[in-house]
Amino acid sequence: MDRIGDIALFLRVLDRGSISAAARSLDLSPALASQRIKRLEDALGVRLLHRTTRRLHPTPEGLRLAGEGRALVEALDGLAGSLRESGGQTIGGTLRVTMSASFGRQHVSPRLPRFLAAHPKLQLAVHMSDQQVDLVRDGFDLAIRIGALDDSRFVGRQLAPNPRVLVAAPEYLARHGTPYGPEDLHAHACLVLTGSRGRQDRWRLRDEAGADTSVTVRGPLESNLGEVLRDAAIAGAGIAMHATWHVAEDLRQGRLVRVLPGYAPPPTGIHAVMPERAYVPPRTRAFIAFLEDEFRRHPPGAASGYPDVR
Repeated sequence: MDRIGDIALFLRVLDRGSISAAARSLDLSPALASQRIKRLEDALGVRLLHRTTRRLHPTPEGLRLAGEGRALVEALDGLAGSLRESGGQTIGGTLRVTMSASFGRQHVSPRLPRFLAAHPKLQLAVHMSDQQVDLVRDGFDLAIRIGALDDSRFVGRQLAPNPRVLVAAPEYLARHGTPYGPEDLHAHACLVLTGSRGRQDRWRLRDEAGADTSVTVRGPLESNLGEVLRDAAIAGAGIAMHATWHVAEDLRQGRLVRVLPGYAPPPTGIHAVMPERAYVPPRTRAFIAFLEDEFRRHPPGAASGYPDVR
């Protein structure tokens, strides 16, 4: 068991990038963590880490241990978790989750107290950022991600659909007129999102018959943060494309209205994303099931009653 524990510590060092960071995450002193890594190297008779002044890097032997040892550690964790569940023990440990700051603040954060109340021995570490992080490198168990999934290293499970709409402030449309088809967007100021997929200035729109049209838009503002584009749209700066969960309350209150309601961007999804591993810990499974149930009963940004312009 000590050997497995030392391997788990070694994996945590690789995930966090340093012995001190791994030690903090496990409530160990850096000195003790260093001793345990040295003990593991001595027991295996190989060096596992190259130590530099800035960062630790695994040796070829360290990379092999990381690849094959992770399965051993996860298998043991899985067995322990199954035994705890069958014995009626509560879910515990630390669950590290990352998610979009905008979506997390609006639609996950208000729900977290209920999840914690149901699992009092569980600790949540929640990271919110609109910059996508590396789950494995940064040591996260789970990510909540919006949109298409394009990384085969991870396993995704859809929690809810992600419908999107075009929106503008009534004041903008009063000044500049209302577009009646996708081609009319060329004459309008459009607010453009930038991000990991680059500048998203080519808007794909689908009509009610299922036919797709693509239009390249331009305007006075682009940003990697949806909140910036939302604020600008409310202030009358132009037309923006947003997920309904992001602008639901603005639509209900009339600060924004739907533009081109007969056309919509193809829907994507809201997903729980995990590293591809043989075993998913009970705490991770419990959190995914909780969000699935929450979003099934109360979909983020349910679209009933939204005003639009035609």
